[in-house]
Amino acid sequence: MKDLELGARIKELRIEKGLTQQQVADVLDVTPGYISNVENNRTAMSIHCLANYAKLIGITVDYLIGAQEEGYSSHALDAELVNEINKLSDDNKNKLLKVLKIINK
Repeated sequence: MKDLELGARIKELRIEKGLTQQQVADVLDVTPGYISNVENNRTAMSIHCLANYAKLIGITVDYLIGAQEEGYSSHALDAELVNEINKLSDDNKNKLLKVLKIINK
C-alpha cells in the first residue's frame, strides 16, 4: 500500500472493497458525513470505529494505521499477507506457492 495519511488510507481501502460511504457508516453506526470527514482528514476516527473498520475491511488495526516502529511495519505486512492467503482456495494457494518459489529463486 502507498504511504498515505490515515484518512486517505481508509478511503483507498473502502474503495478497494467496493463499499460506499453509506455502507461503511451503517456498519460503524455513524453518518456518511462522518466517514467523509475522516477520509478527508477533517476529523479523526475513534479507536472503536478504527477497530470495527479494520474488521469490516479484513485487516488489522496495525496495518490500517501503518505504525512506523522498527520492525512493526513488516509485521503488519506479514499479518496482512496471511489474512489474504487464508481467503484463497487450496488450488489458488498452490498456485501462489509456485509463484513465490519462482520469485525467491
